[in-house]
Amino acid sequence: MASKFRSQIPWREAGASAGSQGCADSAARAGAIGKGTMVIPKPLDVDALIRNVPKGKLVTVTQLREQLAKQCKADVACPLTTGIFVRIAAEAAEEERRAGKKEVTPYWRVLTQDGKLNPKFPGGVQAQKRRLLAEGHKFNQPKSSRPPAVKDFEKQLVAYLEDADIDDPDLFFNLR
Repeated sequence: MASKFRSQIPWREAGASAGSQGCADSAARAGAIGKGTMVIPKPLDVDALIRNVPKGKLVTVTQLREQLAKQCKADVACPLTTGIFVRIAAEAAEEERRAGKKEVTPYWRVLTQDGKLNPKFPGGVQAQKRRLLAEGHKFNQPKSSRPPAVKDFEKQLVAYLEDADIDDPDLFFNLR
């Protein structure tokens, strides 16, 4: 399904040209996020974390934020920019898939913190659900019009290693 969002430049190029990673003092938002330093990640850092999630495993946006903060020795990662960059990674992956690329960023493996699917991903909840079903995941029946959740998703989450190096995928996860 084609994205309803069109960009003058490819999504991957847009993500690469976004600002550099840096840390900012989050004391002003202490009530919402906490005190200390906050990393504003680069889109390609978020994309790299998602790329390293193997087939059959899942990751939450919260896990991505925790790992980004850990890698930058910050207390938190910005929830707004991280969420935006997850979306950019998803759009870039679909753009690459439409261009014929076989291996793309597996954005469909990214869930909300409570295991629900993301309706803002390309193709919406149904496309994400189809891809996860193909990887063997099961779903809980939603009790309302809310997106479905992956059944027992906690057991399928990646476990990041303490001193994981984003550039060395073999040492990145503890795949139990």
